[in-house]
Amino acid sequence: MNNRSKAIEELAELILAVQREHPVRVALDGVDAAGKTTLADELALPIEARCRPVIRASIDGFHNPKEIRYRQGADSARGYYQDSFNNQAIIEKLLNPLGPEGNKEYVRMVYDYRVDAANHEPPREAPSDGILIFDGVFLLRPELISYWDFRIFVEAGFAVSVPRAVQRDLSDGFANSEEAIIARYHQRYVAGQRLYFEDAHPKAHADVIFDNNNFDFPTMELRKRNNCESAQ
Repeated sequence: MNNRSKAIEELAELILAVQREHPVRVALDGVDAAGKTTLADELALPIEARCRPVIRASIDGFHNPKEIRYRQGADSARGYYQDSFNNQAIIEKLLNPLGPEGNKEYVRMVYDYRVDAANHEPPREAPSDGILIFDGVFLLRPELISYWDFRIFVEAGFAVSVPRAVQRDLSDGFANSEEAIIARYHQRYVAGQRLYFEDAHPKAHADVIFDNNNFDFPTMELRKRNNCESAQ
């Protein structure tokens, strides 16, 4: 077993140790291109191997319509942080239903940002022993912080994450120019993340910081939360 596999197994064990009478809601937060989605998919395998059902969802399924996302300007850092995602829908359609007072009927997405249209996914019923693994940016913001039962911050410095984002966006055909992607990331996304750090202090609220700067040799730091919030 290589170093990454060991780290993922250890993190999966920490998640499996969380005991709730409702599905466990796990957040994988971090900057753009930190490797959150890849890590979330990797975590699902050892969790399912221990016979725990996994619910995979992502912030990408909860975008706001384009007219809201860019109402402060296409390059606005504040617009990125404040307007990109429908946080109320995340709470009402996913986190509350899976919480202690929920009916376990949830949806994994409400909007398809690629076609800029609502997605009317039929509700699903979660098993009581299910584990939601939800990846995305800005997950430990004040509006969402108290709904998570386990919080992971996936660490990657901007010197690492921006080049990753450039390669991803070029391969996905989102832009023709590497220089244009870099400029946009620094103006909107990096600056938006800095606003988030100032507003929410996400690392301080994490149960685990998963250092993903070196993909092959990740490290973990277990943290004691500095807040007294209980999960809703």
